[in-house]
Amino acid sequence: MKEVIADFIDYIVVEKGLSKNTVAAYRRDLKKFESFLDKGQVHILKARREDVLSFISFLREGGLGSRSTARNIVAIRMLYRFLKAEKKVEALPTENVELPRSFKRLPDTLSPAEVELILKSPDETEPLGMRDRAMFELLYATGLRVSELVTITVNRLNLEVGFLIALGKGSKERVIPMGEVAMEWIRHYIRDARVKTLKGRESDYLFVTARGDKMTRQGFWKILRKHAKKVGIYKKISPHTLRHSFATHLLDGGADLRSVQTMLGHADISTTQIYTHINSERLKKIYKQFHPRA
Repeated sequence: MKEVIADFIDYIVVEKGLSKNTVAAYRRDLKKFESFLDKGQVHILKARREDVLSFISFLREGGLGSRSTARNIVAIRMLYRFLKAEKKVEALPTENVELPRSFKRLPDTLSPAEVELILKSPDETEPLGMRDRAMFELLYATGLRVSELVTITVNRLNLEVGFLIALGKGSKERVIPMGEVAMEWIRHYIRDARVKTLKGRESDYLFVTARGDKMTRQGFWKILRKHAKKVGIYKKISPHTLRHSFATHLLDGGADLRSVQTMLGHADISTTQIYTHINSERLKKIYKQFHPRA
């Protein structure tokens, strides 16, 4: 069970970009859950909805506050969504386990100006700088998950028509338009930098490291944070931040929710609707700032 939780922690650090404090809290929560299941001789991969509900009752009987209980539910829910995406469980034991609305958090996003700073940060005269610029441009242009970005192979790109085929959760494929700017940077990278980086080695993957290996989620996350700090952006940032910014900026520009859902690869449109809440929050701030009767 420890390996299962360790894999999940790695996922939320790299792909979700959660803060150290949140990750530490989730780790503690999941260890409690693991211990609870262990006492009942239930493996974490075999847990049922009844086991999750029993654990929640156990927490409440122990005097845990509603906020901390909600965080436990979030941690367990995220764990099983991850396990299902990794095909380690077939069903979600957290199905219909409600989370109070007040605890749902809006995703972090960057402003268009902040995104522009990050996009222009890499040194494009160097092969690795060209690679970083191409990765950033592609991620922001398509809203890919970082796991999809680092596993993109050259044969999944169509630079003539302008789309790529992403392999998402559950091995589901979806076609995503790239846009001319991203395509141009990908062309530059393939023509001028990728061959120099590979140094005679071969790889099916589009983005490779200085050693010729496939780029990893952890590696990309470190690169992104480095360039964000370089341009003076010290807020919490992760690969998912660019994905969130992609969706938010599309909706700000007038894109319809269904199209954004398709591009993001969300199975349920309710997942995409969180970005409409971001727009609502922004409108409220603008109203309070500028309306004389606010």
